[in-house]
Amino acid sequence: MRLNGEVALVTGGAAGMGRAIVDRFVAEGARVAVLDRSAAGLDALREAHGDSIVGVEGDVRELESHKEAVAQCVETFGKLDTLVGNAGVWDYSTALVDIPEDRIVEAFDEMFSINVKGYLLGVKAGLEALYASKGNVIFTVSNAGFYTAGGGALYTGAKHAVVGMIKQLAYELGPHIRVNGIAPGGIGGSDLRGLRTLGLADTSISTVPLGEMLTDILPTGRMATAEEYTGAYVFFATRAEIQPLTGSVLNYDGGMGVRGFTEANRGDLLDQHFKMGATA
Repeated sequence: MRLNGEVALVTGGAAGMGRAIVDRFVAEGARVAVLDRSAAGLDALREAHGDSIVGVEGDVRELESHKEAVAQCVETFGKLDTLVGNAGVWDYSTALVDIPEDRIVEAFDEMFSINVKGYLLGVKAGLEALYASKGNVIFTVSNAGFYTAGGGALYTGAKHAVVGMIKQLAYELGPHIRVNGIAPGGIGGSDLRGLRTLGLADTSISTVPLGEMLTDILPTGRMATAEEYTGAYVFFATRAEIQPLTGSVLNYDGGMGVRGFTEANRGDLLDQHFKMGATA
């Protein structure tokens, strides 16, 4: 077990990709604290993993929630070796033209508060414990952190911000704390939800036929499951083999970046919205 004796804290770890990471870390010998807003999801984790888990119900937009999670992690397990910033929301590729003017500011704030600020607050809360353990940070990015069409302007902008934050934090926190990211593509079994501001809070990404859509696009030929992504998180969290690794992001997306061009532009969105029709 490659993480035997290690302690991790995973945000958004009660469902989807986060739950898969927690399950894998425990299977690899780690003990795991989980910060999540779902009391039911945390109860399910405790039932599945018993004393290997400590769950904290909270909001990743609040520093106090992160501080409580770190405190309970250290109190229960004695330390913190790996922080996995994973909690996030999607914008369901909502184009800028389709975001109502009276919601755009709130939608922006919601997206960046969860997907960017939530990560930064986690690191802030965990700094002392991670410094003490000479630990590491892993952020879940996305193919949208590098390419277009993985979301709308809000999601893509937020994920690009996360990539920049990884590089800056790796610079600021080295050599004591390593900071890296993993950028999955489509995820089978994910329960990623949408922005409440746009009326998408109860909509799961599992309702989108991503697997079918990606079959003929990805060089790998199919979309990976959440469980298939977790090996990268284990590898990044180990100590013995990756000492030189910091400030890096693994494009773990099924080869999305080498698939070639599928369409030249999306100007049709403006045509449809303004009902102008295409012009020569």
